[in-house]
Amino acid sequence: MTANNLILVTGGTGKTGKRVVERLQAQGHNVRVGSRSASPSFDWDDQQTWPAALADAQSVYISYQPDLAVPSAIDTIRAFSQLAVASGVKHLVLLSGRGEAAAQACEQVIQAAGIAWTIVRASWFMQNFSESFFHEPLLNGQIFLPASEVKEPFIDADDIADVVVAALSDVETHAGQLYEVTGPRLMTFAEAISEIAQANGSPIDYQPIPIEAYIGALHEQQWPADMIWFVEFLFREVLDGRNAYLSDGVERALGRQPNDFSNYAREAAARGVWQLSSVTR
Repeated sequence: MTANNLILVTGGTGKTGKRVVERLQAQGHNVRVGSRSASPSFDWDDQQTWPAALADAQSVYISYQPDLAVPSAIDTIRAFSQLAVASGVKHLVLLSGRGEAAAQACEQVIQAAGIAWTIVRASWFMQNFSESFFHEPLLNGQIFLPASEVKEPFIDADDIADVVVAALSDVETHAGQLYEVTGPRLMTFAEAISEIAQANGSPIDYQPIPIEAYIGALHEQQWPADMIWFVEFLFREVLDGRNAYLSDGVERALGRQPNDFSNYAREAAARGVWQLSSVTR
């Protein structure tokens, strides 16, 4: 491997980033993990860290935290993409979100950067139930959510990572492609939680509550302000039915169907991720 083959994975310790890093390394690619704890360090909020992280990189996976929907994201993505091009990067792969106007504006920034690009526009992650927002409540067997009967085509983060790795590994095939990736079926939150309970072999008390009560509880739990804003944005705006349809991005990119939620739930349950004893002992 030469320096010219280097791939920078921003958010390299996050839900999709860590999976992308593992897959790229397994294929023998030269990978630089972009995170605050890495060396060189990378921090979206500190532009002074960007040049060292981008040095010698040919391709970059852009996974912006906390989300492209935040008001400052477009300026950050524009500045980062401009620096990436000036640093000699040849290909940008952006993780985007379905139904988010601000995210689509960031997509346009990447598409106008003047180098090869690939967009992976994803629905809600299945892993939000096992690695993120909803994990702890599910461990306790009770979850309150401001989710209505609106359906969402939950996507497996492993499928996202596979699409991203395919794009980074084969620029010629995937350059200029926008892959909107979803799971293979639509589900309400109640249906998803019911499948988790069945896979885990234990009941879960799911109760829908008003969004105001949910956000108030997050404030009481002293969640970071940016995360509260993001969760409220998702439940008030994104989960309004606009994303209640399936897309074929995984099949187009990989030539196979995406993983089903029931498979995800069974595999996660088999690893004990929703067993309280596995966490507390």
